[in-house]
Amino acid sequence: MLSLVTYLRERPGARVGEVARAFGISEQELIGDLNVLPMCGTSFRGGDLLDIDTDGEHIWWHNVDDVAQPLRLAADEATALLVAARAVAGLPGLRERDRQALTRAVAKIESAAGESAQGSARVGVTFEAEGHVFADVDRALSERRRLWLRYYSYGRGGMTDREVDPIRLVTEGHTYLEGWCRVSEGRRMFRLDRVADIRVLDAPADPPPLELRDLSEGLVHPAADDPEVVLEVGPAGRWVTEYYTHDEAVELPDGGLRITLRTPDPAGLRRLALRLGRDGRIVAPADLADQARSTALAALAAYGATEAPVPD
Repeated sequence: MLSLVTYLRERPGARVGEVARAFGISEQELIGDLNVLPMCGTSFRGGDLLDIDTDGEHIWWHNVDDVAQPLRLAADEATALLVAARAVAGLPGLRERDRQALTRAVAKIESAAGESAQGSARVGVTFEAEGHVFADVDRALSERRRLWLRYYSYGRGGMTDREVDPIRLVTEGHTYLEGWCRVSEGRRMFRLDRVADIRVLDAPADPPPLELRDLSEGLVHPAADDPEVVLEVGPAGRWVTEYYTHDEAVELPDGGLRITLRTPDPAGLRRLALRLGRDGRIVAPADLADQARSTALAALAAYGATEAPVPD
């Protein structure tokens, strides 16, 4: 989006279609970014925000001279950027042209940041869980080859072996591989830090022709016909609404919430119920609430605590 700002500054009245093609995104994604940019600027005073709008065909920036100042990095920003760039450049299996590009970028940032960048040389980051997995996925994508994964399925609670035709890498909090799973015969997301083992196969990747999903609103998009689940959480469980896409969250008298959500795999919410403990419970459907209670009793029994009280 920083590049988009620079691009628009140099092209007053740019056409929406041309800008989308230049950045390799859809017009819908571009419009979404344009809706965010007016909330950005050098401060939160009205005149310092980007006054950018569009009529659907052209894009207009009305206060270029007021806020379009050269980008300056603060010391903490320069340090974070340099540490991250060096860490990625050190990933095993990274394509050499990408490593060289990162090295050049690091040198330019160091030169621009001056003394502000000195602290970054004393900080190092390693990718113990994802490094080799990332490299193999990156290789499979560039060579268009199939992957074999030993993958921990959170919903099933165990390891599964998969053959996957990779489509793309996606980052949202964690790094995910989007691919066509040959076991389930469907498009799936695989979190890289849950891959226990990986091999690049000789077989060519051949996913069916698929339209890339718009992930601007998150990775999970429940369908209207997915089963409905109702949870009640106390004040300490309100975080659930921040991590789970939901249809409704109604305030309760004790400061908690009654949350309604849809999921293609309701059984997967049993783990959420256990994690919440006394801070939440499944209200509906009744059979899922019973399953969660039985799972809790079994867990207590494993600790020799069969007499311990279990909330209804």
